[in-house]
Amino acid sequence: MKGSKGYRRGTRNLRVRSRDRGKIKIRRYLQEFKEGDLVSISIDPRYQVIPHPRFRGRSGRVVGRQGRCYYVEIRDGNKRKRLLVAPEHLIPLRTIS
Repeated sequence: MKGSKGYRRGTRNLRVRSRDRGKIKIRRYLQEFKEGDLVSISIDPRYQVIPHPRFRGRSGRVVGRQGRCYYVEIRDGNKRKRLLVAPEHLIPLRTIS
Protein backbone atom coordinates (compact mmCIF):
# COMPACT_ATOMS: atom_id res chain seq x y z
CA MET A 1 0.00 0.00 0.00
CA LYS A 2 1.01 3.55 -0.59
CA GLY A 3 2.10 5.41 2.56
CA SER A 4 0.28 8.41 3.96
CA LYS A 5 1.56 11.86 3.02
CA GLY A 6 -0.47 13.91 5.53
CA TYR A 7 0.90 16.92 7.37
CA ARG A 8 1.27 14.87 10.59
CA ARG A 9 3.60 12.42 8.82
CA GLY A 10 6.93 12.04 10.62
CA THR A 11 5.89 13.95 13.74
CA ARG A 12 5.81 11.07 16.25
CA ASN A 13 9.28 11.83 17.60
CA LEU A 14 9.16 15.51 16.78
CA ARG A 15 11.11 17.31 19.46
CA VAL A 16 11.45 14.46 21.91
CA ARG A 17 11.61 15.93 25.41
CA SER A 18 13.67 13.99 27.91
CA ARG A 19 12.88 16.04 31.03
CA ASP A 20 9.35 17.26 30.23
CA ARG A 21 7.57 13.95 29.88
CA GLY A 22 3.95 13.43 30.75
CA LYS A 23 1.25 16.06 30.87
CA ILE A 24 1.55 19.65 29.72
CA LYS A 25 2.39 22.11 32.47
CA ILE A 26 -0.69 24.15 33.41
CA ARG A 27 1.32 27.41 33.25
CA ARG A 28 2.09 26.84 29.58
CA TYR A 29 -1.48 25.73 28.83
CA LEU A 30 -3.02 28.87 30.37
CA GLN A 31 -0.48 31.48 29.21
CA GLU A 32 -1.94 34.58 27.61
CA PHE A 33 -0.59 37.01 25.04
CA LYS A 34 -1.56 40.50 23.96
CA GLU A 35 -1.64 41.83 20.43
CA GLY A 36 1.84 42.88 19.37
CA ASP A 37 3.71 40.34 21.51
CA LEU A 38 6.58 38.54 19.81
CA VAL A 39 6.39 34.74 20.05
CA SER A 40 8.23 31.71 18.75
CA ILE A 41 6.40 28.64 17.44
CA SER A 42 7.68 25.56 19.23
CA ILE A 43 5.62 22.44 18.52
CA ASP A 44 4.84 20.38 21.61
CA PRO A 45 4.10 16.79 20.52
CA ARG A 46 2.14 16.05 23.70
CA TYR A 47 -0.72 18.22 22.45
CA GLN A 48 -2.59 16.85 19.47
CA VAL A 49 -3.61 19.94 17.49
CA ILE A 50 -0.32 21.23 16.06
CA PRO A 51 0.53 23.88 13.48
CA HIS A 52 2.10 22.65 10.26
CA PRO A 53 5.63 21.34 10.97
CA ARG A 54 7.15 23.65 8.35
CA PHE A 55 6.54 26.58 10.71
CA ARG A 56 8.42 25.05 13.64
CA GLY A 57 11.00 27.47 15.03
CA ARG A 58 9.56 30.52 13.26
CA SER A 59 9.03 33.78 15.13
CA GLY A 60 6.15 36.13 14.63
CA ARG A 61 3.82 38.69 16.15
CA VAL A 62 0.45 38.01 17.79
CA VAL A 63 -2.21 39.83 15.75
CA GLY A 64 -5.46 38.44 17.12
CA ARG A 65 -7.29 35.77 18.99
CA GLN A 66 -9.92 33.16 18.18
CA GLY A 67 -11.28 31.20 21.11
CA ARG A 68 -8.26 30.20 23.17
CA CYS A 69 -5.90 30.19 20.17
CA TYR A 70 -3.90 33.08 18.76
CA TYR A 71 -3.30 34.39 15.26
CA VAL A 72 0.44 34.72 14.70
CA GLU A 73 1.69 36.65 11.67
CA ILE A 74 4.98 35.43 10.21
CA ARG A 75 6.94 36.20 7.07
CA ASP A 76 7.42 33.34 4.64
CA GLY A 77 9.70 34.72 1.95
CA ASN A 78 7.98 37.90 0.76
CA LYS A 79 4.54 36.82 1.96
CA ARG A 80 2.92 37.51 5.30
CA LYS A 81 1.04 34.50 6.67
CA ARG A 82 -1.39 34.26 9.57
CA LEU A 83 -1.33 31.02 11.54
CA LEU A 84 -3.86 29.96 14.15
CA VAL A 85 -1.78 28.45 16.96
CA ALA A 86 -2.75 27.09 20.39
CA PRO A 87 -0.85 28.64 23.33
CA GLU A 88 0.87 25.31 24.15
CA HIS A 89 2.97 25.78 21.01
CA LEU A 90 3.99 29.39 21.69
CA ILE A 91 7.00 30.66 23.63
CA PRO A 92 7.05 34.38 24.53
CA LEU A 93 10.03 36.29 23.17
CA ARG A 94 9.17 39.88 24.07
CA THR A 95 6.03 41.58 25.34
CA ILE A 96 4.81 45.03 24.35
CA SER A 97 3.56 47.04 27.34
